[in-house]
Amino acid sequence: MAISSMTFLVALYIFMLAAFTGYVVISRVPSILHTPLMSGSNFIHGIVVVGALEALFHATTLPAQIIGFFAVLLGAGNVMGGYVVTNRMLEMFKPSTKTTDKTSGKRG
Repeated sequence: MAISSMTFLVALYIFMLAAFTGYVVISRVPSILHTPLMSGSNFIHGIVVVGALEALFHATTLPAQIIGFFAVLLGAGNVMGGYVVTNRMLEMFKPSTKTTDKTSGKRG
């Protein structure tokens, strides 16, 4: 099955439109909301990994398999990064375990 140039142009157009839309949406999110946004979008990253696995399993040529492998690798890294960021965010809300020095009354 050969991909026509028109199909490629439509796919390229959709990719560019999605990239631009994503950039505009993320750039308008306040900095304080970036971490909750990352943790809330982990499910989307999981869907990306499922799509990359589907593409990898249906790849018939070596270049397609290589691209599929890197898609799975990068998608999984994105999921892992989202969970790391979420964990760091949740660590900020845990109470500190500072001890009090009984002789001087100072915390340290």
